[in-house]
Amino acid sequence: MKDAPILPGEHIPPGLYPLMLEMANGAMELAKRISRNGLDESLGAAAGVNTDGDAQKALDVIADDLFLTAARRAKIAYFASEEQEHTVTLLEDGAYALAIDPLDGSSNIDTNVSVGTIFAIFPAAATADASFLRPMADLVGGGYFIYGPQTALLVTFGEGVQRYVLDTEQQKFFLTEARVTIPEESNEFAVNASNYRHWPKPIRAYVDDCVAGAEGPRGKNFNMRWIASLVAETHRILARGGIFLYPADDRKGYERGRLRLLYECGPIAMLITQAGGGATDGVDPVLGQSATGLHQRTPLIFGSKGKVARVTAYHDMTDDETNALFGKRGLFRS
Repeated sequence: MKDAPILPGEHIPPGLYPLMLEMANGAMELAKRISRNGLDESLGAAAGVNTDGDAQKALDVIADDLFLTAARRAKIAYFASEEQEHTVTLLEDGAYALAIDPLDGSSNIDTNVSVGTIFAIFPAAATADASFLRPMADLVGGGYFIYGPQTALLVTFGEGVQRYVLDTEQQKFFLTEARVTIPEESNEFAVNASNYRHWPKPIRAYVDDCVAGAEGPRGKNFNMRWIASLVAETHRILARGGIFLYPADDRKGYERGRLRLLYECGPIAMLITQAGGGATDGVDPVLGQSATGLHQRTPLIFGSKGKVARVTAYHDMTDDETNALFGKRGLFRS
């Protein structure tokens, strides 16, 4: 056991240790290949599109194969991935089902920006559909690996959030923080402002008030961030607080947001809430949602609890109240 890449401990349930062991092995291999991008292979090369219509990179396919192998070795019952249209049955009497985004942020591969792997763990049911198409509150584990200046694992099994960091010399993940909590106070918000004109009024009103700064109704200055990597955004918020917004908008295909409930929003929401934050679709908690399809999308707002609650309050305004806000201020008003 001393040579295992992640050691068993009080924070990893014994039944889930084999899966976390194999996931750690897969993450170490993926981190190694990312660090050699351009030397051995071109990981950012186009590799077609996945079944949901998103462009794939070579590393998307490599990561999917790595974690499918990890799930098989861990004797997982069912495997669901962003890169595959249907679930894969691995071992019908396995105890768990794994849903995964093998490589989040793949558009950033060639820019040397942090990318990651997001995963959700459910208790296995009698069928693959029953295992995955269920309330997000049924999750028994969720988290992500992040591949950046350091490779780290942030994970929860329902009793707080733990941070593990990869020691590249020993090729082991070590626990560095036993209970991660989100700072409540922060002056940062993350949103892709280029889509402002497409957002619903409550989201525009919230962002307007942040942009207005010290002279606006919030009475303080804010900084906007946008990395286009959900894992990197989450990692920053867990460390520094703030809020992330990926709302629904009026563009075709974005009516219910763009992020996937099962293997992106669900596990991130579990992590964030276990760290003391909030995660909603703008109004309702993400963990209260049920997946009805493997690649179902949902809006996602998460971060420090008070900031997420403020966005919900903007949605609770009547149309007349929201229109009054726009009569007084707007993103492009002087």
